[in-house]
Amino acid sequence: MNDTPDGSQPTSGFAAVRKAAWDTETTGPNPLEDRIVTAAFIVRTPGQDDRVFSWLINPGIPIPPEATAVHGITDAMVQADGRAPKEALDEIATYLAHAIGQGMPVIAFNQSFDWSILHHDLIRNGLPTMAERVGPGPLPLIDPHVIDKEYYRGVRGSGMRKLKPTADRYGVALNDWHTADADALAALLIAEAQFARFQALNGYGPLGLFAAQQKWRADQQASLEKWFRTKATPEQGGAPDKVIDGSWPLIPGQRDGSAS
Repeated sequence: MNDTPDGSQPTSGFAAVRKAAWDTETTGPNPLEDRIVTAAFIVRTPGQDDRVFSWLINPGIPIPPEATAVHGITDAMVQADGRAPKEALDEIATYLAHAIGQGMPVIAFNQSFDWSILHHDLIRNGLPTMAERVGPGPLPLIDPHVIDKEYYRGVRGSGMRKLKPTADRYGVALNDWHTADADALAALLIAEAQFARFQALNGYGPLGLFAAQQKWRADQQASLEKWFRTKATPEQGGAPDKVIDGSWPLIPGQRDGSAS
């Protein structure tokens, strides 16, 4: 998967940078209360095969049927083969911290969801948070979801900013969706396609892009909040006092759902 479309090895730009990508699948869409049940971490080094690490975690609470319908992980699976949360979560955080410490771009689609649910899961298990491990930033985090909304304007239709439709816009095709390793790979491939298509991204550098994404996310969520307050119907969740948190990458409170 490290080749360019014509079969050659990437020699310059973002495609030639050593990078990581990660994804979580969870018991639900609320990062404050839901828990990670599976996660994947991919390291891509140009010229080498991708290294893929994955975890199956017993969250200690029932997995709702609607969550299982998305990612296929059942209570029976985690009870039989799932690892204890404290051990697995510490490993995930350690892999992330190591990559960040190396200055590697770390990619996740809708990064604020995964970053936030890991944050609260670490606290729940008495473990150091990512901020305690690597500091508050700027960090070399990349969010293809935020970048897509900033650079690919005019997308219309419910759900068209979710992972698979976004992948389609950038010519990324996978056979398996909503497994953590597949979704992490999709995020990585989308990011590479974005940096190739939108050359301005290459001018930021990983740390400069951190501040830019914070601003873009805040603006995007403010626009969404305005829509909910002024145009959305009650059936769509509209309300004049609707609040949409624009924090990135860590959302301090509850959110309404995940984009992945």
